[in-house]
Amino acid sequence: MGGKMKAPLAVTMGEPAGIGPDLILTLFAERHRRNLPAFIVFGHAGFLAARARRLGLDIAIVECTPADAGSLFADRLPVFPIAGHVVDRPGDADAAAAPVVIAAIEAAVAATLAGACRAVVTAPINKAALYQAGFRHPGHTEFLADLTAQGGVPKLPVMMLAHGDLRTVPLTIHVPIKDVPGLVTGPLIVETLAVMAEDLRRRFGIAAPKIAVAGLNPHAGEDGAIGREDVEIIAPALALARAGGIDAVGPLPADTLFYPPHWRQFDAVLAMYHDQALIPIKTVAFDAGVNVTLGLPIVRTSPDHGTAFGLAGSGKASPSSFSAAIEMAHTMTMQEA
Repeated sequence: MGGKMKAPLAVTMGEPAGIGPDLILTLFAERHRRNLPAFIVFGHAGFLAARARRLGLDIAIVECTPADAGSLFADRLPVFPIAGHVVDRPGDADAAAAPVVIAAIEAAVAATLAGACRAVVTAPINKAALYQAGFRHPGHTEFLADLTAQGGVPKLPVMMLAHGDLRTVPLTIHVPIKDVPGLVTGPLIVETLAVMAEDLRRRFGIAAPKIAVAGLNPHAGEDGAIGREDVEIIAPALALARAGGIDAVGPLPADTLFYPPHWRQFDAVLAMYHDQALIPIKTVAFDAGVNVTLGLPIVRTSPDHGTAFGLAGSGKASPSSFSAAIEMAHTMTMQEA
C-alpha cells in the first residue's frame, strides 16, 4: 500500500488546441495552494512549455518517468514525453497531433496498469481530430475499456458524474432520444447496477450502497398508463438486481427524484438517458463536477467539460472541475488502498 500511494497520478495532455493543457499548467502553478497530490503529465513537453509561456506561467518542465515524478513535483512539472507533431495554436485542432493525444492515453493507462501510476486523470479530447488519425472508439470511456481489457474481454464501462454525495449514472449515453427506449433493457440495467454497487463499495468506501433508479417515462409510467417500459422492463430488472443482493429502489419519477431530500437518501442514482443524469449535476456543479469511469481495473476520472476551444490559451478557463477530478482520483485510490 505504501508504494502505491507514493506513485503519482497520470494526467493525459488531451486536445492541444483546447483548455486541457491550460488547466493542467494552471493547477501545477497552484499546486501548493490547492495541496494537490503529485502527478505526471503524459504529453508533448515542448508544446506544454510553449503553452505555459503563452499563459504567462513561469513553469520549469522536466522529462522523466513516473518513478521520479514524486520527488520532482515540488519544483518542476514532471512530463512523460510523447514524441510527435504538436503546435501551440489554441482553438485550432490539428489532426497531425492526434497520434500524440492517443499515445499519451495509451502510455498513461499502461503505466497505471503496471502500478507505476495509481490512477488516470484525462484532459478533454476532440474526437473529430482523432477520427482523422484512425481512432475508432465512440469516446474516451470505450477506448479505456479496451485498453484495460483483461483476457481480451472488456468489462462494461459505466460513466458516473459526481459532485460531493450526488452521483448520477446514465444508462444510455450519446444516442438520439428516439433510440433510448429500445436500448433500455433488463440485462443492461442489471449489469450497470452491479458495476455501480461494486465500485461504490470498493472505491467510495460505501459498505452497503443504496441506489435509486429513475423511470423512463413521466411519473415512472404511472403503472403503465404512460408507457409500458417502467413496469415491463425496469421493474423486473430491479427485482433481479435485488435478488442478487443489490439495494436498488425504483423505478422512481425522475421529476421529483432529484429534489435534495429525496436523492440524499441514496448513494447514487441510475438514470435512463444522458440528460436525465447530467442536468442535476450541471445545475448544482456546472464547473466542479467530475466524470468517473466505473467498471475498469484502474481508477479514471476527468473534468466534466469539453475542450472549450474559445477559451483555450486565454487563461480564463476555470480549473475547478479538473482540480476536483485530480482530488477525486487521489481519494478513490486512497480508499481502494
